[in-house]
This record gives sequence, C-alpha cells and structure tokens, in this order.
Amino acid sequence: MRILGINALFHDPAAALVIDGRTVAAAEEERFSRRKHGKRPVPFSAWELPEKAAAWCLRRAGLRPQDLDAVAYSYDPALARPAGEMGLDDPWDHLRQTYAREAPGFLRTALPGLDPEIVRFVPHHMAHAASAAYCADGAEDSSVLVLDGRGECASHLAARRVGDKLEPLHAQELPHSLGLVYEELTGHLGFLRSSDEFKVMALASHGTPRMLQELRRHVYPTGDGGFHATGVPWHEFCPPRGAEEPWTQEHADVAASAQAVLEETLLDLVRWLHGRTGHSVLTLAGGVALNCVANSRIAREGPFSRVWVQPAAGDAGTALGGALLLAAGEGDSPEPMTGADLGRDWTDAELGAWLKTAAVPFERPPDIAGTVARTLADNGIVAWFQGRSEYGPRALGHRSLLAHPGHAGNLERLNDVKGREQFRPVAPMVLADRAAGIFDGPLPSPYMLFVHEVAESWKDRIPAVVHVDGTARIQTVDPVREPLVARMLREFEQLTGLPVVVNTSLNTAGRPMVDDPRDALECFGSSPVDLLAIGPYAIRRGDFFRAAGDGRLR
Repeated sequence: MRILGINALFHDPAAALVIDGRTVAAAEEERFSRRKHGKRPVPFSAWELPEKAAAWCLRRAGLRPQDLDAVAYSYDPALARPAGEMGLDDPWDHLRQTYAREAPGFLRTALPGLDPEIVRFVPHHMAHAASAAYCADGAEDSSVLVLDGRGECASHLAARRVGDKLEPLHAQELPHSLGLVYEELTGHLGFLRSSDEFKVMALASHGTPRMLQELRRHVYPTGDGGFHATGVPWHEFCPPRGAEEPWTQEHADVAASAQAVLEETLLDLVRWLHGRTGHSVLTLAGGVALNCVANSRIAREGPFSRVWVQPAAGDAGTALGGALLLAAGEGDSPEPMTGADLGRDWTDAELGAWLKTAAVPFERPPDIAGTVARTLADNGIVAWFQGRSEYGPRALGHRSLLAHPGHAGNLERLNDVKGREQFRPVAPMVLADRAAGIFDGPLPSPYMLFVHEVAESWKDRIPAVVHVDGTARIQTVDPVREPLVARMLREFEQLTGLPVVVNTSLNTAGRPMVDDPRDALECFGSSPVDLLAIGPYAIRRGDFFRAAGDGRLR
C-alpha cells in the first residue's frame, strides 16, 4: 500500500509517505514555505494544505498522485460537534469543519491526478496515537497516551497497542484540555500561543510553584482516566505581560505552578493507564508530549519501565500516524522509526553546484568532522548542515548550530545569534557511551525529549548547557546511526577533553529551521557564525565577507 498522510486542519501542516508499512519520507510545510508552523491555527486557515511537502514526498519515492492507494487526512469531521456544544468559545469553528469536509476536493486541486475517493478521514487522536505506538521500536504490546489542545471533540486519548491493533480506552471530552490551558497561559504571559509553549516551560525553571494549591482548584485529575482543566482565571494569578515587557518573578512563579499541576495530572493519567494495561512500555504523542520536563517526571516516577516519545509529537506527526494507521488496517505491519531524519537531502555534487552558483568561497577539507571539531575547540560557532533534515521541532544533528559547552558565555552568545530570550537554555549532544557518566535520566535519549540532571562534577566543565535548575535536555548520539556527528564529537573530545557539544536549531527567532542550501547560506550570511559545514564543504566567515568586500560575491 502506498499511503500519503496529510495534517492540515489546525497547525504545523505536514505530509508523510508510507509504502508497505515503511516510512519513506516526512516533512513539515514550514520548511518549504518558510512560515513558522506553516500557518496560524485559526478556522480561516484550515483550508491550507501542505502542498509543497506532499509534492516532495511523492517525488522522493518517484510517485505521481494517481499512483497512491490512499490518503490519510488526520481529522474526521464526522466526529466533531458544534463548538458551543463542546463548551468552546469559537464562533467560526463551523468554517473549520466545512473545510475539513471538503478536504478531498482541495487535495485533488493541490495534487493534480489524485482521486478524491481515496481520501480517508482518520480521527485526530488516533493518528497521534499511531505515530507513537507504531514508531517506537519494541512496542508491539504497549500503552499510548495522547494529550494536546484539541481534536474533533476531545483533548486526550488513552489507548493500548496489541500487535498491530490500536484499542482506545478512554478520552477526555472538551472543553477540558491540558493543552488549551497551557496555551492560554502562554498568551497571558506575552508569548505566542500554539507556538511558544516551550518558553513557558523554560520560564518555569526560574520560579517556584507557590500558586500550586490555588491552581489545583481548576486543574486536577478526576481519578477515572480523565481530568478537569478549563476556566482558569489567569488574571487572578498574575497581571498579563505585554510581548515586549520584561518578565517578573511573579510570571515565573505562575509558570512554575502551571508546570507542576500539569506534571501531577499527567502522572495520575499514566498510573490509571498502567492499571488498565499492565504494560512495561509507554509511548507518548500530542503537543503536550513535547514538554520534556513532564516527560522526565513520568519516566522517573511513573509505573512504566520505558517511555518513548514521538519526535514529531505535535500535529505534524499526525500526518505520519494517519498513514501508518491506514497501513496497519490494510495488513502492512508498520516499521518502527530508526531516526527523525526523514526530510530533504542533497548529494555532495548538488551541494557543490549550489555553492558555485552562489559564488561563495568554499573548501573541501579532508574530513569535515575534524574541521568542525577544531573550530569548536577554538570557540567558534558552527552551522551544521548534513544529511536529511529532521521531522519535528528538534535539531538532532542535521540542521544545527554548534558551540563549545565549556564557556558559560556561549549561552548568551547563541541566544543573541538566534535573537532569543536569555532565559532559554541550549542543549547538549553527547556520545551515547559517555552520557551515563555525565547525565542522570532516561537513556538513550536520541530525540531530545527528556531533561537530565547534570552531575555535579560536570556542571563547571560544561556550563553553557546547564539550565538554571541544574538540568540539561540532552541528545545522545549513536555512532551507528550518526557516524559523522559521532566522529565530530570524538575529535572534539580529543581536543578539549569534553565529549559534549552545544546543539541548538539552525534558525533565527521566528523562522523555521533551515532546510535547503539557500536557507543555510542566508542564515550564515546574516548571523555571526564562524563556519558553515554543508555536506563535505566548509565556508569560513572571514573568507565569505572578504569575498563580499572584494566584489567577488554577485
């Protein structure tokens, strides 16, 4: 079966292609359109499809739209109810539902040759669940928990996987939504809701949960696998913050309280689910699963011996999950993910042609990993563009900014480069065989979806990656899966004694991660980055701007 998955209705539009149960390609529309999150999650944008991402997925496999057996659209309008009936204040939601019902026709227009009769509506949270349960290795018998803002009429799904079957166990109906409560706080604190929730998580580390008891009156588990989460009067907890205003300790304390009540509620849901299934493996998806602090507490205090989180846990991941769910239903046993590098790539020759066309001075050193390691050891910042781009919001060694972790000032330096708030941390990548001696938490951690306590003896050695609360959101690097990154890390360790490198996403504030060579060159040319390592080629900042000054860049 050749199945194209589509996520389009709310935000993070994406496409994924699954052939005979194997994931061939997956990409978010933002990487092509260069619009962060692809679009805003408002009813008026619900018609917009991931046209470029879908077309690329088909090209990757050499397919035409008419070659597809099915298209999975990760929302089923037949399951939705009027917004007012669900307790939601959204007078235009009916427009969203109309666009969803008309999706087959929109897809036929976007992908000429596609038969709209092969489009199938997949329940939103089942698509999320499939993206986790089917993608985790060794999870044939496992539990799955999905939490986000909303689907058709719920905000949560507890389910179990037995073989290739997914069985729903419980769903929390709207308006109760942990995701929407967190989104509302994001907006109250002056950030962009449905986008900047991770900033609230980072800000929480600077506060104390002194408002937790009061917040528990509004957000709490109900003991039956569900929860109450609606109507939080955030203005009673702290005054709203303007987007350009500095945050205060009161804002940080509210964030800490919200984070704490979220974690408490999740732990109750996890324990209820384990009581129903008795499984040892839990998989997570939905936007709330991107809260790596909560994930770590689930792993540490929950009853499951292993927790696996879908790297594209947000709505983008439902494109893949929807396709896998249809594949499993047709008898194609889904294959687990081996990595998040499911997007675009270019051959060495193609990259060289890009650089020649751009008329930039570049070199091809004997070993790009060694060149990067030496630049980092000299405290240079490196833009790292290698292999296929990542699916999901984390830079995992394919589209990354790298720096030396031993200089505390590199945190401020990188936040300045990216135009980010200074309270936000940067993350370490570490060789998998060295991680346990430095970081305490779930291992391996290849997708940067947990936080780990940094060993006391290492905090002064890698201060740039140690958050204010003594933790770090690590990425472990397996030399078999990521030989080039591993070689760079070993070279860096030989030069500095540190098996850790700072890794943050290759982009600047408000823009999607770099995806193609033009994006990489634009980011390099506009940011104080010392070296661009693009495939086997190296571009040095000094050479680049000397050429510009000499008029050799056209």
